[in-house]
Parts: sequence; structure tokens; C-alpha cells
Amino acid sequence: MQIKYLPEAERPREKGANQGVGTLSDTELLALILHSGTRNLSALGLAENLLGSLENGLCGLGSADIDELRSIRGIGTAKAVRLLACAELGKRICSRGPAARVSMTGAEEVAMYFMEQLRHETREHFLAALLNVKNELIMYDEVSIGELSSTIVHPREAFQLAVRRSAAGVIFIHNHPSGDPTPSSEDIRTTKRLMGCGELMGIPVLDHIIIGDGVYTSLRRTGVIPGDSGGPGDYVREGCRRSACPSRRGNEGNIYSPYS
Repeated sequence: MQIKYLPEAERPREKGANQGVGTLSDTELLALILHSGTRNLSALGLAENLLGSLENGLCGLGSADIDELRSIRGIGTAKAVRLLACAELGKRICSRGPAARVSMTGAEEVAMYFMEQLRHETREHFLAALLNVKNELIMYDEVSIGELSSTIVHPREAFQLAVRRSAAGVIFIHNHPSGDPTPSSEDIRTTKRLMGCGELMGIPVLDHIIIGDGVYTSLRRTGVIPGDSGGPGDYVREGCRRSACPSRRGNEGNIYSPYS
């Protein structure tokens, strides 16, 4: 029977989308990779034939070569290469250890990480950097892109991914296309609104960094966001001994360069 005639809940693609791909059988997963069957055989039927033809079933896919796969009726070069590519990805995922996390314990580290990405943008880009309990970067998300001098940020979008990824804290970053990172009154109002939302959700806003042309401002250091503003240890949850925190160079008006 062709897949399109199956009840929707039993079709591999719809089942994977609604219930998660972890609920799919080996045959269903292979059917998705194969994408199509033959004139007389559905993708599910072809997947069953594939599993039956491989030595050691699914595990045999890891050691199969292209000629072995193409010898199976219904599998040509395109399907064979697709199967081998998926097997190779699985091997690479298993062979590689976890990627090193980027530490973001202070404003300098955040500014340095995002400076070159944002300093020359001609529109405002508003980003959310999600941190774990060790203040390591999980990922960052582009929340919105605005106009020349402003961007609209809704708390729902700002925290959406932070909630999904169980972030322990969030740092917001946006650029000023003018090159001057001095916070506007709207920047401050937006920050306070986001802080209130973060407090309600248990995801503290650790800082809001404004990127200029080679310089930045930390709204934590300006006092808009409460907390220790002692420099590179800004976000250390247990506090940082001032004697242990390296000094930083800054300019008047709380504008700093990450390159100092």
C-alpha cells in the first residue's frame, strides 16, 4: 500500500512531526531517508527490503558500501548515497566529544564575541545569548531586526528559546548602527521590561550589551541591571573577589573597548 493511503497518524513523516522521530521504527526512519519507493513498492516496503537484505540489519548500514546498496532492487545511486551520508553523520556524531563551551562571565567576553558580527550592521539586530548555570554559552538567538535606529522587541520572542532550552540566564545584545553605544531611554525601558519578565519566569537577565563601532556599553555596569559590576567577573553567581578580578580599561560614560 502506498503511504498516502495510510491513515495520517501512521504516515512516517506526520507521525515524526507530531510525536517525535524517536517514536518511529527503524523501517519508518529508513522510509523517510529513502523518500520514495518504486512503481510497485512503497518507501516503507523498500525500507523493509533494505533491512532484510543487509547483514546484521540496521547495524549493517554502517559497514555497507555503495555497490552493496545499489544491488538491492529499488535503490539507485541517489538513494544509496543518501543512506550512506546518514550513516556517516551518525558515526561522526558518536565519535566527537562535546564541543567546548564559550565562557561568558563578564561584559568583555560578551562584547568580544559579538563585536565583529554586529559593529558594521546598518540596522539594529537584537540577540539573546542563553547561558547555563556555569555562565557558558548554550546558543544565541536573533530575536528581531529593526530599522536604522530602533528595533521592536517583544518579551515573548525574547524569552521563547530561553524557556525551550532551559537557560539559567540570558544576556541581551544589540547594536547601534551609529557606532555610539550610549543607551537610549528606549533601551533602558526595554531592558527593565525584559528584566521583569525574566524575574517572573526564573530566567535572570544578567546583562544587556550595546555594541558600537569597536566599543560597547554594559547596562549592568551602568546600574540599570542590579548586580556586581566589578569587571570580567560580572556574572559570577557566587560573587567575585575584587582582588581576583583583572582590571579593565574604560572611558567616561561607561563606554568600553573589548580590545583594551
